[in-house]
Amino acid sequence: MSDASTPPTAPSGATALPLVFDEPRGRRKPPRHLADLTEAERKDLLTELGLQGFRAKQLSNHYFARLVDDPDEMTDLPAAQRAELVAALLPPLMTPLRTMEADKGTTRKTLWRLFDGALVESVLMRYPDRVTMCVSSQAGCGMACPFCATGQGGLQRNMSTAEIVEQVVAGARSLARDEVPGGPARVSNVVFMGMGEPLANYKAVIGAVRRLTDPSPAGLGMSARGVTVSTVGLVPRIRQLTDEGIPVTLALSLHAPDDELRNELVPINTRFSVAETVDAAWDYARVTKRRVSIEYAMMRGINDQAWRADLLGDVLNGYGDWGWVHVNLIPLNPTPGSKWTASDPKDEREFVRRLEAKGIPTTVRDTRGREIDGACGQLAATES
Repeated sequence: MSDASTPPTAPSGATALPLVFDEPRGRRKPPRHLADLTEAERKDLLTELGLQGFRAKQLSNHYFARLVDDPDEMTDLPAAQRAELVAALLPPLMTPLRTMEADKGTTRKTLWRLFDGALVESVLMRYPDRVTMCVSSQAGCGMACPFCATGQGGLQRNMSTAEIVEQVVAGARSLARDEVPGGPARVSNVVFMGMGEPLANYKAVIGAVRRLTDPSPAGLGMSARGVTVSTVGLVPRIRQLTDEGIPVTLALSLHAPDDELRNELVPINTRFSVAETVDAAWDYARVTKRRVSIEYAMMRGINDQAWRADLLGDVLNGYGDWGWVHVNLIPLNPTPGSKWTASDPKDEREFVRRLEAKGIPTTVRDTRGREIDGACGQLAATES
């Protein structure tokens, strides 16, 4: 297994891309929040502050179970200490700047301003049988994929565990308060497919996954099988995730089956080739018994040729036929002025046909939110 501190050398002639695995230095830290901490750490913090440790469980119950954000509703906390307790473990993390709706209000995209002015986005998508939250893990992104609105802005900073979790809790609040058409409901799925490269902010993302799946009131009590963590292919971190023992779904943003094109579309490929990246994804499926999702943004005349569908099928079929993988084709949501645009529907259909002919389960992602700057980073870029 490669070590993150000594990544492989870029292929001859390829542009070396600095790997951004750790939090950028020199920035103020977000406020410490109970979602950053384990149950024991929350109790210890209150004790250190001269407060009663058992109050940590009450605060956790208000945040994760009752979804309360108004201290006046926390009536089981003593009035004389309430403000101090809330300040200690429930500081404000982000402010909503804009919420845009589509699909008759069942798709809601929110632009958030973090404590230091950084902008991030989250999306709530309600379907008949589930509610999915798409969350950001970084303000900006350092992976520099040229077709991605977020990647063009560069990386500002990593988000904290609590900032990531707060996006989901905010969505859960809006559902509980019947602000989304369809009646009260719960968040059933979380996908780390918003702004940022999740595995480049590994520690905070794993912390967030644990808070989402910790039993209530320590966390939101979600099933790990309802959580999807995406990556452009940070191989050492994929292998680290394999050893975590958390059965989340891994989504690999491949976008090309050959190194020549993927080096251009996903620059990290100059460090970790298609073969290395898919091999790490296969290992994840083999160890966890969880099917991997291959994300493939369909771009007209770029990566949507029929022969590339055949090649993708061959690459994925090189690891056995027990159904370890599923391909999710994504009609590209183009950004204004970009040369990158969505594939012709007939080319998309042929791509699906070729993959299915090779025995690869394939679906085309439902495209929601086009009319509300749906691509990750578009709303933040517009606001900036």
